[in-house]
Order: sequence, then C-alpha cells, then structure tokens
Amino acid sequence: MSLAVVFGVCGFLMAAWAVVANDSAQTLGTFISSNKETVWWKKWIVMSTVLVVTLGYAWFTGDVAHGRLNSIPLPETFHWYHAMAPLLLLGLTRLGIPVSTTILTLSVFSSTVVLEQILLKSAVGYALAAVLAYGLWHVITYFLNEKNPVPEAQKKKWRVAQWAATCFLWHQWLAHDIANVAVYLPRGTELSLEMLIVFLVILVAGLGRLFYTHGGKIQDIVSSKSGTRFVRSATIIDFVYALILLYFKEYNDIPMSTTWVFVGLLCGRELAIYRRFNVGKEIKHVFPMLVSDFLKMIVGLALSIVLVFIVAYC
Repeated sequence: MSLAVVFGVCGFLMAAWAVVANDSAQTLGTFISSNKETVWWKKWIVMSTVLVVTLGYAWFTGDVAHGRLNSIPLPETFHWYHAMAPLLLLGLTRLGIPVSTTILTLSVFSSTVVLEQILLKSAVGYALAAVLAYGLWHVITYFLNEKNPVPEAQKKKWRVAQWAATCFLWHQWLAHDIANVAVYLPRGTELSLEMLIVFLVILVAGLGRLFYTHGGKIQDIVSSKSGTRFVRSATIIDFVYALILLYFKEYNDIPMSTTWVFVGLLCGRELAIYRRFNVGKEIKHVFPMLVSDFLKMIVGLALSIVLVFIVAYC
C-alpha cells in the first residue's frame, strides 16, 4: 500500500469521525438535549434511517454529495495535508471547539477562488441566521415564554413535531456536510455500491456513539443556551435551522459552513431572549458567552488559512 493511499484512507476515516462528532452534534444537539428521557438507541435508529435513505437516494440519483463537490475535483494523489485537516478536527472536537468541518477540510482540496466562495457564503449564512433569529425570537418572546412548561395536553403534539423537525433538519444538513467526507471518495457515479455501503456503516457507527455519549463535548455549547433542553424550543430551533439550510442548498452548489449558520442562529436567538426578559440590564452579561462561541469558530478559520498557506508552499 502506497503512502498516498494511507493518507487518503486515514483522511477519510478521520473526516467521517470528525463530521459525526463535531458538526452532527450541533445539528442534533437540541434534539439530544430535549430527549434525555428517550433511550439512546431509539434516537440512533431513527436518525440512522434518515441518513441511509438520504445518502442512498442521492447515490442512486448520481451524486452522494448533492452537488457540493462540483467545483472540487478528486486529487490525483493524496498528500499528508489531506489527512492533517481531519486530524486537527478530531483534536479540536475533544476540546469542545465548534470548528467548521467544511472550511477546515475542504480548504486543502480547494483552489483559492473556491475557498473564497466558501468563506463568503459561510459568512453570509452566519449573518443571515443571526439577523433572522433575532427578529423571529423577538416576536416569539412576546407571545411565548419558552421556559414555561408545555401544557400536558400539548406535550405529545410538540414531541411529534420535534422528531419531525429534527428529521427534516438532519436531511438538510446531510445534503450540505456529507461533502466533507465524500471529498475523499470518487465523484458522482464513479462511487461504487461497495464503497457506499462501507461509507454508510462507518457513519451509522459514529452516529451510534454520538447518541450513546449524549453529544459529547460539543453538546455543552447547545446546552448552555436558553431553553434548548425544552422540546418546544428545540422544535422551533431545528425547524428554523432546516429552512435556512434549505435556502442555501437551493441557492447554489458551493459548500458552506453549517457550523457558522448554527452559531449565528443561536447567537441571534440568545440576544433576542436576553433583551426581552432582561429589560434595563446591560448586554455585557450575555456578551461574553456569545463572543466565546464566535472566537472558537474563528479558531477553525485561522487553522484553515494556515493549512492553505502550508499547502501552497509545499
């Protein structure tokens, strides 16, 4: 086995693990927080089914990456830096840092022009999510205090709505972020059925561990936000997040950081809730938490840029 193959295989395995441990924890985080009483394997089976159906159908129709890699061809040979990116991701994930898997992984495969497009689309996603969330929750808080208990007669309806919203979100997220792993695989119809099955087995196994450990380190970011452990709040967050991802998926096929969208959404929501229920208090009480999340996100961007410079001068 050549060194190039080793780099490719290691990069693929680590990218698959990092995507499940980092990005999917953010996507499924509110679902995990608000369903602690549900045994982990039931959640695993449902979300694994969505994963298999989503990727299986995409493969059957010609592209498991949903077109996200149209501008990023498979390299002729793999190098050490192709394995370095997901390795950094795994390390940062263990520290609980919400790094953008898209930016960090795809930066070593992309031209500078494509990387600029990825960064621009991600920045727009962050800003749009933050503004929409602030405006939406500013209105919601006038009619609903999410911390108030859900009436007993409505609990079952909210629970069903949340599982449906999470499945919708999980489907949309996969259409964006599965490209971060598929970037190591043959493009389009060149991906064989055997490779697809191996791909799915690895992802389903990683998803099982995610639910078994209740989200891991990244889950702390979700749990620290107001009301995310409540089923009603989780449902609204997941549905809004899914609609934003759907918009950007239809907008163009350039990959983007769903992590940035997620952090922007929580940022705007947290500001709106704080301003509504803490009238007269200074924003400095919530500002440090929001700045901390943003700075953690910037860490991944800085590392991506450093990797790009290293690759350019290798």
